[in-house]
Amino acid sequence: MCGGASGPTVAVTRIAVHGASGSGKTTLATALAYRLGVARTELDALFHQPGWTTLPDDEFRAEVAARAAGPGWVIDGNYRVVRDLVWERAQLIVVLDPPRRRVMVQLLRRTVTRAALRVELWNGNRESFRSLVSTDDQRNVVLWSWRTHHRYHDVVPAEARSGAPHARVVVLRDRRSVDAFPDRLARGEV
Repeated sequence: MCGGASGPTVAVTRIAVHGASGSGKTTLATALAYRLGVARTELDALFHQPGWTTLPDDEFRAEVAARAAGPGWVIDGNYRVVRDLVWERAQLIVVLDPPRRRVMVQLLRRTVTRAALRVELWNGNRESFRSLVSTDDQRNVVLWSWRTHHRYHDVVPAEARSGAPHARVVVLRDRRSVDAFPDRLARGEV
């Protein structure tokens, strides 16, 4: 729940979660959706079609608009092309900004495990060791996260505050805050 000091408490049912790859977006979004009893949408799962082909922007926007039109949801991901659709309906925007070293450790562990076990991510797609050693940040999620990590410290929170002035923006920078957040939200402390 979220409310102003002078206004009534309003139940939060629409939350956007942002953060660098490997920061814990999906884990937090899953916990929040479960706690609130609402649907969760992982934008990567919509965007990355079979064979790692990408959904055209107009189709991607239509898919996201349909999900954002619902009464309750948690949407995690960082795609600018749909940010306006998510933010215009979000009541709460959560930005994860843990230290870069923590993100890199988590991401390397996750990526190596997925590649070794051939874990399916979305639509039959899997991470590979070949992608992990690529110098192309569009193929190497670790390199992508390294190069974009800084955005979640100041840039994305500032954009959220100006682009969605109706929404509460919360930045979580450490594991304890992230772990406690679903319970804090449920108790109306956010």
